[in-house]
Amino acid sequence: MDIEAIWVSVELAAFTTLILFLLGLPFAYWLSVTRWRLKFLLESLVVLPMILPPTVLGFYVLVAIGPMSPLGRAYEHMAGHALAFSFQGLLLASILYSMPFAVRPFAAAFASVDRRLIEASWCLGVSRIRTFLQVACPLSWAGIVTGLVLSFAHTLGEFGVVLMVGGNIPGVTRTISIAIYDEVQAVNYRGAAMASLVLLASSFIALSVTHLLNRKGGHGA
Repeated sequence: MDIEAIWVSVELAAFTTLILFLLGLPFAYWLSVTRWRLKFLLESLVVLPMILPPTVLGFYVLVAIGPMSPLGRAYEHMAGHALAFSFQGLLLASILYSMPFAVRPFAAAFASVDRRLIEASWCLGVSRIRTFLQVACPLSWAGIVTGLVLSFAHTLGEFGVVLMVGGNIPGVTRTISIAIYDEVQAVNYRGAAMASLVLLASSFIALSVTHLLNRKGGHGA
C-alpha cells in the first residue's frame, strides 16, 4: 500500500476541511439569514460542482490557475513555482469541488434554527458576530459536524479533479485514488484492493457518523 499517497490524501482533506470550515461557515450563515433576492444565484454556484463532471471542473480550474492566466502568473512570480500541478493548486480545486458538501449542511442547519432566537439576540444588542458564534453555531452543531465529515470524506476520494489539476506527482499530488488507478493499470489488483478498502472504510464511517448526528440532532429538536 502506498502510505505516501494516503498521507497526501489525508493532508489534502484536512486542509480542505479546515478552510471550508473557516470560510464556508460564515458564508452559509449569511445565506440562511439574508433576504437578498438574488441569493439563489450564489446557491446555484455552490451546488454546481455536484452537477459538473469532475473533469470539466478540473479543466476550468486548470485554465484559471495555469501559467497563462493572471492568477497563475501572479502566483508563480510570488512563489517561484507554478500553481498548476502543485499541492496548493490541488488544494484550491479541492475546496471548490467539496464546497457543496460543507456549505449545504451548514446552511441547512442554520436555516433550521428558530429565527426568533436570532432576532431576539439582535434586539438585545448582541452583535451579529456574537449572535453567530454564541447562538447560531451551538444550535447547529450537528449540521456543522456533518458538513465537516462529508467534505473530508469527499476530498479523500477525489480522482477526476486531482488528475486534471494536480497530475500524478509522488509525494506532492499523488493521492490514494490516483494510486489505486496506477495499481489497476499495473494489474496489481491486490494493492488496488487494499487501497480501495481504505476509501471504502472511510466512506462508510463518514456516512455512519452523519446519520448518527442527524438522528441526535432531530431528537434534540
